[in-house]
Amino acid sequence: MAEKILVFAGSLRAGSFNRKLVRIAAEGARAAGAEVSEIDLREMPMPLYDGDIERSHGLPPNAKLFKRLLIEHAGVLIGSPEYNTMMTGVLKNAIDWASRPEPGELQYVAFKGKVAGLMSASPGQFGGVRSLSMTRALLSHLGAIVVPTQLPIARAADAFDAEGNLRDERQREIIRSIGSEVVSFVRKLG
Repeated sequence: MAEKILVFAGSLRAGSFNRKLVRIAAEGARAAGAEVSEIDLREMPMPLYDGDIERSHGLPPNAKLFKRLLIEHAGVLIGSPEYNTMMTGVLKNAIDWASRPEPGELQYVAFKGKVAGLMSASPGQFGGVRSLSMTRALLSHLGAIVVPTQLPIARAADAFDAEGNLRDERQREIIRSIGSEVVSFVRKLG
């Protein structure tokens, strides 16, 4: 049975550079034999995390869906954009909701023992490296195993061609290798 890898970007923008990146990483995961599921957080909007909402109504439907998808997949590939030197609110919010235990669940069930691969693209000169650091720290805290390889892509507005591929072949291969590295880690832990 093929390893299941969930792929998404922490951006809602239709032309998201990070969505382009995770699609390239997904190619690497598929080439390594994984079954890849790509989701778009824009299609599963969640309210801002609010303990009162959780206490009164439990997890919102899309938060439950996102969490279930994380639970069903052994690994995850995340494009982590950087807004104002931080990870995006939409990514942090989705992770916050998915981290909440429901009755009878273990703490951090959606993340504990999962393998994660991270990448980032930003129009700025640092390529989202600060967001990568924060996302890595958060996922590690929640019990995920984050693979060592990551790549920030600077000046993202010029980094991609019209088809959404990275112009730099070396960068493209590193991003693909993140996908295959996640699959490799899942197999070793499996």
